[in-house]
Amino acid sequence: MFLVTGATGGIGRRVVRLLREQETPVRAFVRLTSRYSELEHRGAEIFIGDLRREKDIQKACQGVQYIISAHGSDTDALALDYRANIELIDHAKAVGVEHFVFISVLGADRGYEDAPVFKAKRAVEQYLQASGLNYTVLRPAGLASNLLPLAERFRQTGIYLIIGDPQNRTSIVSTDDLARMTLDSVTVEGARNQILPVGGPEILQRVDIPGILGRIFKREPIIINPPIFVVDGLRTVLSLFNPQAQKALGTFRTLLNNEFFCTPEEIAHLESIFNLKLETLESFLRRYLAI
Repeated sequence: MFLVTGATGGIGRRVVRLLREQETPVRAFVRLTSRYSELEHRGAEIFIGDLRREKDIQKACQGVQYIISAHGSDTDALALDYRANIELIDHAKAVGVEHFVFISVLGADRGYEDAPVFKAKRAVEQYLQASGLNYTVLRPAGLASNLLPLAERFRQTGIYLIIGDPQNRTSIVSTDDLARMTLDSVTVEGARNQILPVGGPEILQRVDIPGILGRIFKREPIIINPPIFVVDGLRTVLSLFNPQAQKALGTFRTLLNNEFFCTPEEIAHLESIFNLKLETLESFLRRYLAI
């Protein structure tokens, strides 16, 4: 039995689909307000709970052999990215889980002091490494599925927004590839007790993305490129009214203002470990946009 947290998210939903295609038992940890009917229809066991409640985590861990932590947070990194994962690890040890897969973020080890999610995920990585559990930590550079809403907006308007330096580099991974690696991590020997950077097969500049969309939709992109201090101004305003959201914007600013890409050597190593050929961003978008 697998337990998947964040089961209705981009990564978790795909992991549950893969498990059910193999007819493997999986318990999907979901919120009451989330859209989980597809997972239920596929035969997943639905566990409705709140990752902020340790009792829910304890119940969800009963009888599982593998845990895949694929959840994230919008504004509450301390509760969800940190505490919930620490409690998952503790209960995994208590019930004798065989392997724990944790979805982190590329750059978690860079010491970004103004990014709560990065700090939380790095602390969880270290706790997991010291736990005695068999583990795999995957650090994606960016998810292709996150670009689908932007692609649909581009389809309608031809406009693409880039905040900050458009030359910053990234290596966006196909979310389907990441889901496959996440699942395979529990059986692939080369992934055992490893922290692996995960990216797509290309190093792209951020300005390359509207170029890809332009090719897909056969239209010239209109790029709007406000400076990063726009985010700084918004953070200043939010600090007066919503400190939690102001902290979350620190993570957002970190993502916008830095480069997150894997080297060709890291990508080759990843493909070798998991015996796969990583999909390009353009291929992923064409599949999902049916073009």
